[in-house]
Amino acid sequence: MQTNRNVKKNLYAILDIETTGGQYNEEGITEIAIYKFDGHEIVDQFISLVNPEKTIQPFVVKLTGINNAMLNSAPKFYEIAKRIIEITEDCIIVAHNAQFDYRILRTEFSRLGYDFQRKNLCTVELSKKLIPDQPSYSLGKLVRALGIPMADRHRASGDALATVKLFKMLLAKDLEKEIVKSFVKTEIEKGLAPKLLDIVSKLPSTTGIYYIHKENGDLIYIGKSRNIKKRVNQHFTGTSSKSKKIQLEVFDVTYEESGSELIALLKESEEIKINKPKYNRSLKKSIFPWSLYSEKDRNGYIAIKIQKTDARKKELASFSSPIEAQSALFKITDKYELCQKINGLETVKDHCFPFELNQCKGACIQKELPEEYNIRVESFFENNEYQKQNMIIIDRGRNIQERSAILIENGIFKGYAFFDLNYQVNNIEILKNIIIPMKNNRDSKNIILNYLRKKKVFKILSF
Repeated sequence: MQTNRNVKKNLYAILDIETTGGQYNEEGITEIAIYKFDGHEIVDQFISLVNPEKTIQPFVVKLTGINNAMLNSAPKFYEIAKRIIEITEDCIIVAHNAQFDYRILRTEFSRLGYDFQRKNLCTVELSKKLIPDQPSYSLGKLVRALGIPMADRHRASGDALATVKLFKMLLAKDLEKEIVKSFVKTEIEKGLAPKLLDIVSKLPSTTGIYYIHKENGDLIYIGKSRNIKKRVNQHFTGTSSKSKKIQLEVFDVTYEESGSELIALLKESEEIKINKPKYNRSLKKSIFPWSLYSEKDRNGYIAIKIQKTDARKKELASFSSPIEAQSALFKITDKYELCQKINGLETVKDHCFPFELNQCKGACIQKELPEEYNIRVESFFENNEYQKQNMIIIDRGRNIQERSAILIENGIFKGYAFFDLNYQVNNIEILKNIIIPMKNNRDSKNIILNYLRKKKVFKILSF
């Protein structure tokens, strides 16, 4: 009988330490805050003042507001050492300027005769790689530029919580999944071998992207779903050749919640191209094999035709099936009063020809000359897509308080962001700072247009 085991999520101990100041390696800890973070939410926390048993430097008192009198009754480091070991066990330590915080911790533990060792990540270094060209990478200036709310600056809890929010953004910006891959490699060193049921048990039933890894951390499959748990379970119970191969090779499944299905579609498309997982289908062919193209007919009327997608030609819109394309073309002819016969829809009269039968729509009824009729066709061209528009698509976020934003500037798809404060999305400069950049290409354009045709988003802002 198979039993369930708890499988560790990707765990990070995101911390900040305030010190007395003073000579190198002689500083004492005055306050520590640690948030245990599983890549999605905080699962544990420890915050405490610490009696450093030495005087705080005056400039530090002014900076932090922590004075010697406040620490007289605070626990000494040896009294909280066990709790620090417990909350950071099996975690990667994350800090803004991790070299400093990690050194301070190791120094304090070494005074107790304990060799404290943890893998660590620095959000300064990650930010420089994933959010380049910022004027400053100090925590205060960086989070302000990114629109991340921050309270209690220069206090351990406030700085650590801001680092959690920054790190969550960095995980989302890490399209090549180097952070997550490094963690999976860490897990293999410990000899973990979770069963398929155990892997499924840790996954959420929410919208997002999932990443199937083999033992060395490499990605073998990337997918998106409105229910991650259900979709991965289908991979693990499938009987196709691909499903069986995935079942044999899978070591772990990581995921990113997106809230918005549109963001999940865009991330899936881009990250498959970047990572090229071996069990994802080839993206050499378009994911929208049918498109609408325009051409003038023999009488000078601009016709809109359904054709197989041709990468050498500029399409008006693209679709996943010919039925979907035909349905869209019907709506276009109705909205803009265009002749269905001219546009290849044999629905009125098989032998309808412009100016001959009153049953035909548009040009047939009004008996327009081509130059008059074509004005309405060109009106459709102008309103068909976001060619030169500046717009923000507001959609679902990852929780009830959050929203997502997709930025299109001068008709170019720039990327997406999550926000929980209106000023982040209403101030275009802040929005640009928090945007997770993505490539503007034919697929991203068609994914967005196709989604807007089919789905309801919260709203669309123009700027």
